[in-house]
Amino acid sequence: MNIDAARTIFVILLSALFFSNESVLFTLTYVFIFLCMLTATLLTVQGVKRKIIFSAVYLAVMVFQLVHNTMVAFAEDNSLLDSLLGRFAGVITVLIPFIVHRLFSENKNARFYLPSVQDITVFTFNEIIENAALVRDLIAKGQRSFSRENLNALAKDMPRHNSFRYINRGSLTPEYFEQAAAALDDENIYIIISNTGSPASEIISLFTRREYNHASLSFDRDLKTIISYNGGERLYPPGLNMEMLRYFNKKADASIMVYRLPVSTEKKRVILGKIKEINGQGNAYNVFGLVFKFSFRPNIMFCSQFVYRMLKLAGAHYFDRKDGGIRPTDLIEQDYYRKLYFEYEVTFNRQPVPDTPAVL
Repeated sequence: MNIDAARTIFVILLSALFFSNESVLFTLTYVFIFLCMLTATLLTVQGVKRKIIFSAVYLAVMVFQLVHNTMVAFAEDNSLLDSLLGRFAGVITVLIPFIVHRLFSENKNARFYLPSVQDITVFTFNEIIENAALVRDLIAKGQRSFSRENLNALAKDMPRHNSFRYINRGSLTPEYFEQAAAALDDENIYIIISNTGSPASEIISLFTRREYNHASLSFDRDLKTIISYNGGERLYPPGLNMEMLRYFNKKADASIMVYRLPVSTEKKRVILGKIKEINGQGNAYNVFGLVFKFSFRPNIMFCSQFVYRMLKLAGAHYFDRKDGGIRPTDLIEQDYYRKLYFEYEVTFNRQPVPDTPAVL
């Protein structure tokens, strides 16, 4: 692959890489760029000694990038701020092989060519300008997601969470289980995905690149038994909680989409039994798993992980994937066999909101 092609791919990756929370994407980017620069070196640099030197430099840069990726950007004990700064530094290191190439590439008159600041600026930004609309949108979304209000809200909420031990137990009342049991004869279970506008949802959407970033289950169509893993709205500890429909309405264009999945009464009974068990054993919201796709204990989950796990437990799942990597929209987008039926949409600020239970 020539350098021009590598540059084009590089610009696209640079625009999107920061907004990904996938360590493997960074790794593949570093390896891909190394292979591109190595190929260019072997094809264009004159002299065996110089080929070896350039190749060794690019290899050293890639090793540094991979070590930074593992030990800094995606370290297991990273805070949210550390993770963001680490990924930002990881994106910056993508520039290093190209700067090396610019600083020491040959031209007709000199063995080594040291470009001016203007040359480097032209290389870096002219190509980005070609993708200005994408970059502008990403920056604007990032500014909204990481606004002072959102970050302050998250900073106040994070101490309530615990991804290592159960902190929520018994938040579901006997009345909830009575309502859910009364809905078992409806041989459908309802999957709800929501676009709420909460601070957490806004930031999660930056990384998932999806507007709908919360998933819930309901045993009835009217959403009187809607349930999921969530933050508890400061009423309950983060974890498995009943949800109230009015708490979805956190921004002007908040909305939910309701889908119906036909299942037998017996399968719904299995799901309800497991929910009752989790409620008694204890649970917690899996903040850690949002980034690392891993749960330290069985009842520590995030919303879409919970929905998928319940469906799989009852044999009602319609696609196969590790539950730690399930995004809310995957529950709809991965329905290749058309098992789901769209029921209705609620757009809160364009129609009355029923005062029925349904996100904490």
